[in-house]
Amino acid sequence: MYDILIIGTGITGTFLARTLARYELKLALVDKEDDIACGATMANSAIIHSGHDPKPGTLKARFNVRGNEMYEDICRELGVAFRRCGALVAACTAPEEAILDTLEQQAKERHIPVSRLSRPQALAREPRLSDHVTAALELPSTGIITPWEVAIALTEEAVMNGTQLFLESQVESIRVADTATDRSVSGRFFEVATCMKNGTRRILKARYVINAAGVHADRIYAMVSPIEQGKEKRFAITPRKGEYFVLDHEEPSLVSRVIYPVPSDRGKGVLAVPTIHHNLLIGPSSDFVADRDDLGNTAQALSYVRREAARIVKDIPFHKVIRNFAGLRPTGTTHDFIIEEAPDVPGFILTAAIESPGLTAAPAIAEYVTHTILAPKLTLTPRAHYRRRRPFLSLAELSPEEYNKKIRENPAFGRMVCRCEQITEAEILDAIHRPAGARTLKGVKKRCRPGMGRCQGGFCEPLITEILCRELSLTPQELLHIPKGGTSDENL
Repeated sequence: MYDILIIGTGITGTFLARTLARYELKLALVDKEDDIACGATMANSAIIHSGHDPKPGTLKARFNVRGNEMYEDICRELGVAFRRCGALVAACTAPEEAILDTLEQQAKERHIPVSRLSRPQALAREPRLSDHVTAALELPSTGIITPWEVAIALTEEAVMNGTQLFLESQVESIRVADTATDRSVSGRFFEVATCMKNGTRRILKARYVINAAGVHADRIYAMVSPIEQGKEKRFAITPRKGEYFVLDHEEPSLVSRVIYPVPSDRGKGVLAVPTIHHNLLIGPSSDFVADRDDLGNTAQALSYVRREAARIVKDIPFHKVIRNFAGLRPTGTTHDFIIEEAPDVPGFILTAAIESPGLTAAPAIAEYVTHTILAPKLTLTPRAHYRRRRPFLSLAELSPEEYNKKIRENPAFGRMVCRCEQITEAEILDAIHRPAGARTLKGVKKRCRPGMGRCQGGFCEPLITEILCRELSLTPQELLHIPKGGTSDENL
């Protein structure tokens, strides 16, 4: 019997797991995918927004501002990168400049640092702004992270402190039970039925369930709150697809800050975003789709992204694109985050419709759920000996002398596997054998970046496959989920 079971290992679920793992609680973290952070957390703009944009009075506005305040300290504790690079919101017309007035006033009311810039002032900060830009807002508290690195670090620390992680565990049903159905248990609880790819089924029991299932959150809720005939759903999720370009490393970077257009009813718009690892993201598009697994790119959306990006930044070197990708945002019918105990199902906690600025808001959401929703119901005894994760070693930060010392201590540091990103075999072994370690090619890629560079794994993936198979005692067919006579799944 778990005290709390969390469904979803995206940024919301993993922040909840790490926050709750600070207390003497029995926790389970469940996801249908074969690794952590495979949904929206893997495919977004990677921005810690300042909080200037959400509508007043919304949970989005409240938790955005608080989350921005929290991130820097949390990333320092976890040993993951955070950079407060700042941002400009670029206006191109008189009506857009009027919207800047509103955004500036909202920022001031929320005590967010903000400055209004003329065109010459904006160009002095970002020379590659387009000829269309007439004015801008400067938002210095805006930051950037690598979202999946944060989610993985959060999960590592939660697992190190007793949280049980169940991956490849599709939730098939949730049943509310009580002493009448199980005399070994006192009181009310949930039975969560899960199924793995290999057909293994488990029933996990928990006093409380937290629904952090992203684009599937409404379906998970429907398992405990079926819609009665003639009644409307409390909320529904519609996936909103965003498509991006990733540009190769550029030194100096095309832009040093996040460049936003003025927001519209389609969201924050097409952005130019420098990344922690010195790539450049251009995107996203914003299109509702019916398929909750639709991660394909389209010529139409990518053309839209190129056209819109040119309004705010000029001479973007699209010939240096090394990858396109798409992500799905869980847009809800309430037009705000849904964070509450379900009114019709006591003990079932909703963290749903967590679209932008959900990445920024995640630590504040976890704080609120823990201390406002759960604390009156549970005894939160601080864990006596909370264990901290060991950060990944950054070889790029070592001097030649320090690097040579590492090779003498462990020859695997001298075997280069990924030439583009300069990743060694020792780093890949560490990614596999850490708590909640990598079990797939994508898992290794997310933890230490082999395959993230210019060749996108063309040279290193066969080597990483060999290492994974050796360390996990798998055949290549098993690793890549290749059935007899079939083709691999989307693991690559």
